[in-house]
Amino acid sequence: MPGPAYPPLTAPAGKMVDTMEFKQLRICVMTISDTRTDETDTSGQILADRVREAGHELADKAIVADEVNAIRAVVRKWIADPTIDAVVTTGGTGLTGRDVTPEAVRPLFDKEIEGFNIVWHLVSFQSVGTSTLQSRACAGVANATFIFCLPGSNGAVRDGWDKLIRWQLDSRHLPCNMVELMPRLMES
Repeated sequence: MPGPAYPPLTAPAGKMVDTMEFKQLRICVMTISDTRTDETDTSGQILADRVREAGHELADKAIVADEVNAIRAVVRKWIADPTIDAVVTTGGTGLTGRDVTPEAVRPLFDKEIEGFNIVWHLVSFQSVGTSTLQSRACAGVANATFIFCLPGSNGAVRDGWDKLIRWQLDSRHLPCNMVELMPRLMES
């Protein structure tokens, strides 16, 4: 018996204004996994491809073991670099003992983007139904760098980038986007 039919999500509220200037960002991609290699890292490759297709620069890409200190070390290096605008991770957001991405990254946040988690689950519910409960996707800002932590599946990466992150990292997206906040992230 088929499951319930969920109404499809429409394009994100807002609009793209092609006459506005596009700002190319420098974005790092991290795959968090004990088992993936460059050859088998499909979710990280999807993210890297999407970053480039959106017109941004892939500043760095890494595969890091599911270990708090290993994850933090790479994220700290990236957020210390003033030329890095955003970090997108894939993997380690589940409920098992080895899923430690939120524990590794949240302490680095200056501010958590709490709405990301909410909207992520709305989007994810459309794709996987109640299985979205198994995700602890999160996002925040650390040292004026946006950080987005997505689950490790190819579908989750596509949903996270295509339906959420890409729009907020596009300076032409209205009524507002995160790019326009970047000059003010270090205000006190």
